[in-house]
Amino acid sequence: MHTLSIDIETYSSVDIQKCGLYKYVQSDDFEVLLFAYSLDDAPVQVVDLTAGEVIPEEIKAMLFSEECELHAYNAAFEWYCLSKYFHLAGESIILWLSHWRCTMLHGLYCGFPAGLSAVGDAIGLPQDKKKLGIGKALINYFCKPCKPTTANGNRTRNLPSHAPDKWTLFKSYCIQDVVTEMAVEYKLSAFRVPDDVQSQWQLDQVINAYGVRLDLDLVKGAIACSETVSAELMEEAMRITGLENPKSVSQLKKWLEEETESEIDNLSKATVSDMLGKDIPQENVKRVLQLRQELSKSSVKKYTAMENAVCRDGRARGLIQFYGANRTGRWAGRLIQVQNLPRNYIENLSFARDLTKNNDTFMLKFVYGSVPDTLSQLIRTSFIPSDGHKFVVADFSAIEARVIAWLAGESWRQEVFATHGKIYEASASQMFHVPIEKISKGNPEYALRAKGKVAELALGYQGSVGALLAMGAASMGLTEEELPEIVSAWREANPRIKDLWYAMEQAALDTVRNFRPNVVKCLTFRYEIDPVTDLHFMTITLPSGRKLFYPFPTIAENAFGKAAVHYMGQDGNSKKWGQLSTYGGKLTENVVQAIARDCLAITLDRLARAGYQTVMHIHDEAVVDCPAENADLEKLCNIMRQPMPWAPDLLLNADGFVGDYYKKE
Repeated sequence: MHTLSIDIETYSSVDIQKCGLYKYVQSDDFEVLLFAYSLDDAPVQVVDLTAGEVIPEEIKAMLFSEECELHAYNAAFEWYCLSKYFHLAGESIILWLSHWRCTMLHGLYCGFPAGLSAVGDAIGLPQDKKKLGIGKALINYFCKPCKPTTANGNRTRNLPSHAPDKWTLFKSYCIQDVVTEMAVEYKLSAFRVPDDVQSQWQLDQVINAYGVRLDLDLVKGAIACSETVSAELMEEAMRITGLENPKSVSQLKKWLEEETESEIDNLSKATVSDMLGKDIPQENVKRVLQLRQELSKSSVKKYTAMENAVCRDGRARGLIQFYGANRTGRWAGRLIQVQNLPRNYIENLSFARDLTKNNDTFMLKFVYGSVPDTLSQLIRTSFIPSDGHKFVVADFSAIEARVIAWLAGESWRQEVFATHGKIYEASASQMFHVPIEKISKGNPEYALRAKGKVAELALGYQGSVGALLAMGAASMGLTEEELPEIVSAWREANPRIKDLWYAMEQAALDTVRNFRPNVVKCLTFRYEIDPVTDLHFMTITLPSGRKLFYPFPTIAENAFGKAAVHYMGQDGNSKKWGQLSTYGGKLTENVVQAIARDCLAITLDRLARAGYQTVMHIHDEAVVDCPAENADLEKLCNIMRQPMPWAPDLLLNADGFVGDYYKKE
């Protein structure tokens, strides 16, 4: 098997950051500028396509040979760009996917950050193998439109002839990217991506390339309604405050402090909501805070993102990032961020959609009250099926709760999922020793359900009082005084889950401290090292055979003065690469979410094999676009309920709906 490592540089007037790969490539002025390659680790060559040079016939043959693997960093980019360059169409584009291997995926799989420069730094590449730091400036110069000025002759694009020295440097940059990609691949080669994960990556590209249709009438109507209402709200806020810009935090904060004669820390959403929850004697202050809340709704940003991302055929593509959460391998959202859509609660969504399409802000306000909030709730409904089709949407029911019950062997929970599935009521019953039949509407014991619910949401991964508060325990009417009791009651009711946390922590500590494997349930902890490249990891092998990687593990004191496993990773908040600490509950969370992810991955493959076209998936939910006559919810749910080959006794269930637009049931 030959290996062809590739990097290309391209031009398009479409902004790839705002609009995504597919719209970028589909632009009429899209062009491949440079093609750099190395065949079987030979010195890197670059083909300057702008100068009339051509890709050698031998390399063309290798690009489509069954005996050659094509490697690139973020290979989806090279695959789709070169598909257009070589005029591939239809099924041939999809078939070509099997030739490609993505080095970015390889890095993510091994627990490293995305970005060629970032992963190079993280794995310790020597300076001569690293990505050149000049790349961004050169890409901005040659790969994007430029602003016309008198100095540049009012041109809108920079060509190689406009800066020959920069162009020579750009070719060196393209060559160096191949060098860096090859070095990354070499460093990671001892820790290969499993074949099934590679197949999942290919299916992910198919789903992303197919895209999902957008209701552009709704999108345009929502933007128009938002502009109308925002202008009205701003005018009212200016009239009350006398401020030039009531959206200015500094201006509004000063006004509020003067009116209330008190100091205000900030004007975050949480702070404004908290202030409105208290008794405010000044009606003008109360109204201004309400206006601030209304103006801060982010609905228009999502609709604008839809306008930016939509391709000529009315479909948005590239919305899902494979291995976007590289600790667990879960997907992440891109462009429109479908993994982070507001829920919808209003009744008669169809009526609200019609009013929005007609830009009828008066009726929206009359029927639903807050127009910004209504528009926010309609975001999900902007996704619609193809003509003559329906959406069939189904999601796994309480998948994480099911996985942790199965993994820990918590028998009473398994029994719940094998029967009625009412985990909140059952949890409250176990915690407070009340018959589950009494925890029903109309009975005083029904108040216990809220405690069961918040406990289930917050405590499965060794959370305590702080986790309950973060999950909204206070808003559920629970007092801080009773929270420690809820923590104790939940842990007492779930001894096997509690044991699992401590078993996971001890296994990790022993594995890293003594370099030996440990087994917890169906999980295997190992210390893995490649003496050639000096990469070393703590890994956890999941039931599926996929591994979770914790790079460069050590034992050190954590913030509580306790010995804990530390590893190198990307901080979830700062996004910076550095040392992170972990513990039993966190490891349990990683594993449970990873197993849930594997369930979805297998299900997406099963749906594809059954002839269904998945257009997007959100967390544990699949959205299928199929002909109306084949829109069978029960058939889809039955596919999702099928046992996993590596966990036949993991009890799965699914539910959903059939509809003409996406929503949250």
